[in-house]
Amino acid sequence: MIESLQDLDKFLNSSKEYLSRELGKQEIIKEQIKQNKEELKQIEEEIDLLNKVNILLQKTSEFAREQAKKQVESLVTKCLQYIFESDVEFIIEIEELRGKSNAEFYVTNSIDDIVIKTKPELSRGGGVVDIVSLALRIAFLQIHKPKIEGPLILDEPAKHVSDDYIFNVADFLKQTSELFNRQIIMVTHNNHLAAIGNNAYRVDIKDSESTVNKIIS
Repeated sequence: MIESLQDLDKFLNSSKEYLSRELGKQEIIKEQIKQNKEELKQIEEEIDLLNKVNILLQKTSEFAREQAKKQVESLVTKCLQYIFESDVEFIIEIEELRGKSNAEFYVTNSIDDIVIKTKPELSRGGGVVDIVSLALRIAFLQIHKPKIEGPLILDEPAKHVSDDYIFNVADFLKQTSELFNRQIIMVTHNNHLAAIGNNAYRVDIKDSESTVNKIIS
């Protein structure tokens, strides 16, 4: 009888350990799903932005379109060069497809007089596409007619930019806000980006309850 109880106790303990391990695995999977959903949302937002820029270029006249194209190329190029401290350039190639203008976006680098042209999403592990997306948002707001008023709202900008360049991103955002006299509202996990704000708040979550504390004023 005692042996049976001991066996039962061992079985219960073994079952509890198994359940604990499986619950741990479940939490990891849930976190991975959450991260994948956040990344998918960001990709969808970037696709939506590129579509809006494409539509903007389609709806303008050839001359105005060329002017808008040059403005966008110049702003994004300056942004890329400032942040990555290189000769990288942003170019837009427009072609007519079935009666509609279609824009393709590229970045170019020169190495030993050889020009290398790639899609933004294939450069620097995602860092370039983050900055291109950021610069396109700014360009879209500034050249749109009529002008779009209000703040520039950013969710995890420069998420894939390495720490080597994050200070440049922070400085660029601060100068952009001052240059265009436009408020920036930003959600970020990066302390360097948070530090540039006139006001910053930290959101902590514990037991499904969020607390907000002001950290910069």
